[in-house]
Amino acid sequence: MSIQKRVVVVGGGGAGIMAALAAAERGAFVTLLERMEKPGKKILVCGNGRCNITNASQEVSRFHGAPPDFIDAVLKAYPVKKTIDYLDSIGLPCVEEEMGRMYPSCGQAASVLNVLRYELDRRNVRVMCGADAVRLTKKGAGFTVDTVNGPIYEADRVIMAAGGKAGPQYGSIGTGLEMVRALGHKINPVFPVLVQINLQSAFLKEMDGVRFEGSAAVISQGKVLREESGEIQITDYGISGIPALDLSRAAGECVYYKRDAQLEMRLLPRRSAQEIWADVWGRLTSRPDETLERALTGIVHMKLIPALIQAAGFKNQHVPCRHAPEPQARALAGLLHKWTFPITGTQDWTRAHVTAGGVDASQIDPATLESKLVPGLYLVGEIVDVDGDCGGYNLQWAWSSGRVAGEHSAR
Repeated sequence: MSIQKRVVVVGGGGAGIMAALAAAERGAFVTLLERMEKPGKKILVCGNGRCNITNASQEVSRFHGAPPDFIDAVLKAYPVKKTIDYLDSIGLPCVEEEMGRMYPSCGQAASVLNVLRYELDRRNVRVMCGADAVRLTKKGAGFTVDTVNGPIYEADRVIMAAGGKAGPQYGSIGTGLEMVRALGHKINPVFPVLVQINLQSAFLKEMDGVRFEGSAAVISQGKVLREESGEIQITDYGISGIPALDLSRAAGECVYYKRDAQLEMRLLPRRSAQEIWADVWGRLTSRPDETLERALTGIVHMKLIPALIQAAGFKNQHVPCRHAPEPQARALAGLLHKWTFPITGTQDWTRAHVTAGGVDASQIDPATLESKLVPGLYLVGEIVDVDGDCGGYNLQWAWSSGRVAGEHSAR
């Protein structure tokens, strides 16, 4: 007769909850330690409160950090279909929307979290909230987990799902990274991703709040590192919107390693440089007595026009078109085609959705997610050096990695 395994899961986010459920389903006695007052708080803010629960398309190219083979092995072990079928089986049907994004049919992140909590109860998972784990110790064939001013938990297996450093207000403060570092694991440099990008420009405040359908690219040393299209929002510090979040991986890496980087923004991505020049020069020459601002109205958002005119070298937007020399007009058309800003950084951890970096994948068995250094320790979710693009990819990594580790920890 097999002895029931004692499994302690450190961290009650998506990966931790899925790991706890998988281990409990296979007969383990599971304790879930969560430092916040309730598990899963970060799930509540996914997808603007609707919870972008996964994506129907799980191309490995959408993930970063660990080698593609490592990521692919985990995603194939617990793919999207299994995730959707499982969620449906516990009362959470999902629907597919644009770009493969999948949401709960109820359209409410709170319902996702409640269904998962109910399932934890049904599977008799012992959930300990306010349990701030700070130390993990290998003890013979098992482990002890120390908590701040609290009990010490003993386990046969430990699943580390404490997350990275993104969203400290939801419980991720990097403690888990330090706990596994103390056991000899290599932690690759961490920095915030899926976060807004900071730019250097004298015109940001006057353009603050402008939204437009365009494209942007991160460029370093003359090379385009990544380009994204969609709705971009200009802010008083830089840019926001889904394209900015997806570009933040490339931008953040440049900032971390102190490489010069620029953001190249296209305000009119569907028009060629020649078409833009013909339009601009045609407006200026056909309306000699109008101001530059009036002549350009209608080509882009009105709040952008004064900044564009001054960035092109004109004194202000009230200059008559007849006083617009061709070189400055060409500079203006060039900005409409490609406007480049130095990247100075990103917003901080409190605004980041995900952590880049984490435990080096070479020290983890992709078939089980067990540590190669510490038998019986499993590493899942954001603590591993894997991060995905916007669109449900990071939650799918949480579900897949949590399920794989949970199942194997109970054996």
